[in-house]
Amino acid sequence: AVLSIAWTASLANAGTSAPADGTGTLPDGSQVPSQAVKGPASLTTPGTLTRGVHGNAAQLVSTASASGIPAVALAAYQRAQTVINAADPSCHLPWELVAAIGRVESDHGRAGGNRLTNKGVATPGIYGLALDGTHGTTLIRDTDAGQYDNDTRYDRAVGPMQFIPSTWSIVGVDADNDGQRNPQDIYDASLASAVYLCSGSDDLSTETGDRSAVFRYNHSRQYVDLVLAIMHAYQSGDFMSVPNGTTTTSFSFGAPPDTGPGSPHLTHHTTHQGHHTPTGGPTHNTTTPTSGPTATTGPTAGPTVGPTSAPTANPTSVPTKIPVTLPTLTLPTVTLPTATPTILTQVEAVAQCLAQGLVDNPLDPNDAFDQCVYDLTH
Repeated sequence: AVLSIAWTASLANAGTSAPADGTGTLPDGSQVPSQAVKGPASLTTPGTLTRGVHGNAAQLVSTASASGIPAVALAAYQRAQTVINAADPSCHLPWELVAAIGRVESDHGRAGGNRLTNKGVATPGIYGLALDGTHGTTLIRDTDAGQYDNDTRYDRAVGPMQFIPSTWSIVGVDADNDGQRNPQDIYDASLASAVYLCSGSDDLSTETGDRSAVFRYNHSRQYVDLVLAIMHAYQSGDFMSVPNGTTTTSFSFGAPPDTGPGSPHLTHHTTHQGHHTPTGGPTHNTTTPTSGPTATTGPTAGPTVGPTSAPTANPTSVPTKIPVTLPTLTLPTVTLPTATPTILTQVEAVAQCLAQGLVDNPLDPNDAFDQCVYDLTH
């Protein structure tokens, strides 16, 4: 990660036509919009999340810190942070926020059997559903003549960050100086996401700024909660870069916490109650010999001249098993300590409350979601 950050910092001004200079100018000469872009960058079909999310969202959050980010995607996210904060120092964009969006939108460029090439291009290409107004989709007729989404009738979300073509036309940027603004390129798409999030005056070093910007990106509070929970997981935990050709992040390092139905917390503690029986000391064996010379009541008349017969080569009988008598031990009564309630971290509490189906209302600081998070963290 340290090497990647240093490398992306060196790329921020390398081989570009115009430097990022704090005036809103990006390396390819485009500008960060001074007014917040209101149109969504991506859309969520009602009742679902995104193509990059499968299964339990809470489990996704609990394993996000070790789920594995392709090396080229990690470099793109960190470069987006470097470039946008140089162009707009007031934004304070963390790369983990861009990475969280990439994870939710496309599993870091790997949704639908795609993979990222070493240059960061999603192959064969990530295309969303036709936005034709059916199956819960929003109706958006073609705006790009099929240039980006290969559909001349309706628009489709495209690329690792799932940009709608009409929004891409506003924030699309050439981040890697290859002469193209390509939404399938993780470098271009990551910086375009940064441009979108930093448009306007939101300060993304604050929770309020993050929520406002991400809600503009996708008008779903459930989406916002999930993205920010993953961002915090990346910020507070370890993350692992994996080879670019890796096709999924469904694995985790170590057993993930139990987040299924009935689990009271994201963290799962197993109590091992091993009972060891003390010996109390060495055992004392009582040995009863079964054969051997017996004592006579008095001396014999005299010694015999010699043995009457030679000893046998082998004993004629096998000694019986020697009985062992063990002392009876009384075990002390053990009283187990009463379990204390587990206090969750902010990230774990948010994920748990999401798993319960609660959604945060940013306009109500004391809604059911906020109360749930408070109860789990105090």
